[in-house]
Amino acid sequence: MTTTYDPRDAAYFDESDLRGELERVYDLCHGCRLCFNLCPSFPTLFDFIDARDGDVAAMTHAEQDKVIDECYQCKLCYVKCPYVPPHEWALDFPRLMMRAHAVRKRKGTGIRETITDQVLARTDLLGRVSTAAAPVVNAVTGRPGSLPRRVMEKTAGMAAERMLPPYARQRFTTWFTKRRHASGTSGTSGTSGTSGTSGTSGTSGTSGTSNGAPAPATGPTPGGTGAPNASPAPGTPPAPAASLPQGRVSVFPTCFVEYMEPAIGRDLVAVYEHNGIDCDIPAGTRCCGAPWLHQGNVDQFVKAAERNVAALAGEVRTGRDVIVAQPTCAYVVRQDYPRYLAGTPSEADAELVAAHTSDPAEYLMALHKGEGTSLATDFPGRDSGDVPDQVTYHVACHLQAQNIGLKSRDLLKVAGVKATLVQQCSGIDGTWGYRAENYELARKVAAPLGRKVEEAGHDVVCGDCHLANGSIEQETGIRPVHPIQLMARAYGLADEGGR
Repeated sequence: MTTTYDPRDAAYFDESDLRGELERVYDLCHGCRLCFNLCPSFPTLFDFIDARDGDVAAMTHAEQDKVIDECYQCKLCYVKCPYVPPHEWALDFPRLMMRAHAVRKRKGTGIRETITDQVLARTDLLGRVSTAAAPVVNAVTGRPGSLPRRVMEKTAGMAAERMLPPYARQRFTTWFTKRRHASGTSGTSGTSGTSGTSGTSGTSGTSGTSNGAPAPATGPTPGGTGAPNASPAPGTPPAPAASLPQGRVSVFPTCFVEYMEPAIGRDLVAVYEHNGIDCDIPAGTRCCGAPWLHQGNVDQFVKAAERNVAALAGEVRTGRDVIVAQPTCAYVVRQDYPRYLAGTPSEADAELVAAHTSDPAEYLMALHKGEGTSLATDFPGRDSGDVPDQVTYHVACHLQAQNIGLKSRDLLKVAGVKATLVQQCSGIDGTWGYRAENYELARKVAAPLGRKVEEAGHDVVCGDCHLANGSIEQETGIRPVHPIQLMARAYGLADEGGR
């Protein structure tokens, strides 16, 4: 039995060794039970062990596997667990579940599961095709339970009743590039890797290795120097006058902003520029690789991590911080890249990128509280009533797992908006909730979230996670918005584009 979460360890992919480690961890969890109400894995685990009068060793492999299958990587048990590293027991339940999936993947999976894995992980290919034919794709796949969706469930394993996010007609990076060219300026990085242009690269840094448990994020470093390279569109309020920007950032759009919700990216750029922050986009980035990691395909995840780290490290070396608007992707960049690239030539770059990556609200709040920096505090949209006094704010699991606090709530408070917090899991968490075999259980997990949102009683619901927002819409019929979009409306900034 080996306590390891490192895929380079000789014992990592040894199934017999894994089974021994599962038994050790299951026994510790059974004795503690602090996470009894976090996800289905723990009640299932406790029921199996209780049925055997506490004899963990009596669990069958099938029972061990059921616990694994019901973990959807929300990470909240890690946040709550008293035995995580550097505790001598070194318990990391989510990463043990990842190890189990990796062992299963190495052994080989069935055709149906393999097809589902490929469909859910090839986000860039699917996104490029679907945005090019967005009206048709959305019409065919947009109605849960329809004949096309039932066919998709039979062939690709995606739940027929799951509400799918629609694709945009124009990708975020396409909008950004056209906007920059229209203003007569050119950036230092170029457009994203999916558009075919190349960007800046750099040499390896000297940061250390991340061998321990995920640590709280180091936070943003606003205030970099350099000339702005993107001008506000006509009709938008100008950014505060300054000889140098308050910060320089590169917006890593993620699949959701790039292909499905470019409006979030447009509003992010508008809010940042309004606050004197110079925005660009990185060249060469694609999907963060989370779908590969969560299904246990370590090799494909490492390839994705190496590609994105190389692109983003170049951005950091030009003096830019990295902004990631999707919590799952931000967690991957900050926590998983350094861990899975440790001991490789990309290790130092992964550490460098992680140290300079921020959530959008986290970066703005650092600006607000920093010395010599500030946020604009004129909110005509609040005065006109375009943004309400109170909203419901969903606290995403993968934001909680980053240990950065409730920065979106704090940001809304700056604009005079009171947020009623809802802290319930959405039951999606990556791609788990999209799979047909998990759909019913995912809806059961999400039901308390829907009830809490409805009980809050506010007309406007917001949340940082696009995955969770889709679950909220399915449970309540309310379509949430991103907090950065509320800030854009509060500032009186109009969306520059359309779907």
